[in-house]
Amino acid sequence: MLQIEDRTHRAARSSHRKLPLAARDDDRGIHAPREAIEQAVVQVFGVGQEDLRRITRGRAKVALARQVAMYLAHVVCGLTLTDTGRLFGRDRTTVAHACGVIEDRRDDPLFDRALDLLGWVVPAITTRFPPKPHLSS
Repeated sequence: MLQIEDRTHRAARSSHRKLPLAARDDDRGIHAPREAIEQAVVQVFGVGQEDLRRITRGRAKVALARQVAMYLAHVVCGLTLTDTGRLFGRDRTTVAHACGVIEDRRDDPLFDRALDLLGWVVPAITTRFPPKPHLSS
């Protein structure tokens, strides 16, 4: 019985990951930070916005940019690991790993300065992307 429940639980989680990103983040009211983070990270890392949203890891440059975006969502925007994972279609443990990787890379002064600037820019441009109003039925 435990195996059946475990497989069912895993199937439910994996089907959640396959939902389109736009269908998930708007329901949680976290649309504005995603847009601000994506705008900033795309400009700094020179990757495509669609690359940040892909299910696959992609090239190392894209993976690093996505890890930075997840770090910014968690640390700067104050989203939980779970909400950040939902935002990027990843598990909360993946977000925790990304945050650890980025913290380790902050030993590099240039990378640390770039993150400091992104940490300043993201809240500033968040106001440019106000949350979408939710229509109740």
